Amino acid sequence: MKIAILSDSHDNIPNLRAAVAHCNGLGAGLLIHCGDLISPFMLDELARFGGAVHVVYGNNAGDQHLIGRACGTSFPSISHHGFFGAVEAGGLKIAFTHYPEMARGLLAGGGFEVVCCGHNHRYRVETAGDGALLINPGELLGKDARPSFAVLESASRQVVRVDVGEPLFSDLLG
Repeated sequence: MKIAILSDSHDNIPNLRAAVAHCNGLGAGLLIHCGDLISPFMLDELARFGGAVHVVYGNNAGDQHLIGRACGTSFPSISHHGFFGAVEAGGLKIAFTHYPEMARGLLAGGGFEVVCCGHNHRYRVETAGDGALLINPGELLGKDARPSFAVLESASRQVVRVDVGEPLFSDLLG
């Protein structure tokens, strides 16, 4: 099973739209958003994903009340988990949160084969001593780095970085 892991979209509609379209094209069966979605209108974009979507809050609150209320009702394919989420998918126990510190604690505590986070806008994949993965998909926003997300193949536990969107402004300057 292909599992898409996104974070820190910060209301960037074109990048989220491109990521969702790419994930649909790959046949991903699950999408996890690790926070900083920000505005309720971003749920329209996530709802275009062809499978189940799981979302947690980040540190940029946006409209948490409307986002939390709309998930599962107006958007039945989107589940909202507050600040911490956990699912079983593709034979893996997966935890997700916005914060890397919390993710490291979850990884150290055992019980999960995959732990996902965001927040610092840096793509990173680490393997713990027990083989569990810590995945930060980077930022979809494109402010500090090239917009990216990750795709995990559950059977092989292979993680692929996918770059999205236009070149960074600094790239255009030469």
